[in-house]
Amino acid sequence: MKLGIIGLPGSGRRTLFSALTGNSASGGSGLGSVKVPDVRLDWLSELYKPKKTTPASVEFVLPLSNDRSALRQADALVHIVNCFDGSDPAENVLNLNTELLLSDIESVEKRVERAKKSAKGDKKYQTEADTLTALLSHLNAEKPARTFSEQIPELLTGTPIIYVANYDEDGFRARTQLEFDGQSALPICAKLESDLQELEPDERTPFLEDLQITETGQYGLLRSSYSLLGLMSFLTAGSDEVRAWTIRGGTKAPQAAGKVHSDIERGFIRAELIAFEDLKSCGDMVKAKEKGLVRLEGKEYIMKDGDVVNFRFNV
Repeated sequence: MKLGIIGLPGSGRRTLFSALTGNSASGGSGLGSVKVPDVRLDWLSELYKPKKTTPASVEFVLPLSNDRSALRQADALVHIVNCFDGSDPAENVLNLNTELLLSDIESVEKRVERAKKSAKGDKKYQTEADTLTALLSHLNAEKPARTFSEQIPELLTGTPIIYVANYDEDGFRARTQLEFDGQSALPICAKLESDLQELEPDERTPFLEDLQITETGQYGLLRSSYSLLGLMSFLTAGSDEVRAWTIRGGTKAPQAAGKVHSDIERGFIRAELIAFEDLKSCGDMVKAKEKGLVRLEGKEYIMKDGDVVNFRFNV
């Protein structure tokens, strides 16, 4: 999963990017990844003592110039909203959303022109030209692409968005819940988040308690992104590796197997699996099998979050 970080100058997006990824943004864009915390992986690693443990990861991209092309490949955008120094958060949101809208209008105008030229030589492009023309009218009416009747790829206003209300330290302690475009904003103090990342995990709890919060901004953002995009994780476990794999809700077993390796999807026979909580309550796989909690599922099985699975295949 790739998340693009956006925000007006002075919004604190660089500070937050560095706090999230541990990387200092430089050059044309900042790139960094974050491992997704998962207590289930911790437990499985204690059980199997694998050679390595591989959590799911999320990639963040932060454009540092006016070139937003990298954002068009993002699965979701994280809009950092300045909520300090007397700034007007609602106005900040409106201003940046207008910039994104204008960028999409320019992009779609070019696509309409290309589609119309192609339609002169081949009528099969006429439908595309008509759809893009309707979309252009939609955008010119100051409506984002995400509310258009059809999903058009690589449009900034068509990408799912998470709003982050970035406060200074005093503002964060006195924070109130903000909403933008009908969405609740995730409250964060980028400076405090940076300080948190410098602490050892066991040192963070009293820090969080003092702020009267139960999770870091990093974890809240990762959780929000999974929820927004309808993502979840299944788990594989053995002596070689314990690993979390990210899939969309509704994914069937063969396609989930393809995340591990294309050959496994191609030669899929069965998925031997157990719900993580059932495995944990039994203590190990042997006891789980004795209780009949390990199941064999076929090609139509829809994966569930926390499934611990071993794919059977033949190629």
